[in-house]
Amino acid sequence: MTRLLAIGLFAIFAFQVAAVAAPEKLSNPALEARAVALQKQFRCLVCQGESLDESNAPLAADLRRLIRERIAAGDTDDDVRRYLVARYGQFILMKPPVEGATYLLWFAPLLAVIIGAGLVTAVAYRARRRLLEEPAEPQT
Repeated sequence: MTRLLAIGLFAIFAFQVAAVAAPEKLSNPALEARAVALQKQFRCLVCQGESLDESNAPLAADLRRLIRERIAAGDTDDDVRRYLVARYGQFILMKPPVEGATYLLWFAPLLAVIIGAGLVTAVAYRARRRLLEEPAEPQT
């Protein structure tokens, strides 16, 4: 009985591994080049500062496999992009599009520089005005 149970568990495990195992690389070099180019366009959702191509996170490996599966199934690059954005949102894109929802993301650094330059100018102007308004102390 235990031998039968062990064989059954081994069979289930073997089928799970076979079902999960997808090719790490596509056999067609053109399709593999498309997959690598796409991987560089998407952000790792775990690391967030790395693309899927750079990340070693298990989720990134799953997403790389998913990209290859979709390309092998005949999806275009735009189909893969739309699928991942629909599933994970604009955040997955390394370069999100410039649109109403992402204006702050794109223009916040420029706005911060402008505000910082304005503050530095105002402080310098006030300091200069104080120096000019203060009477000179007599020297003894």
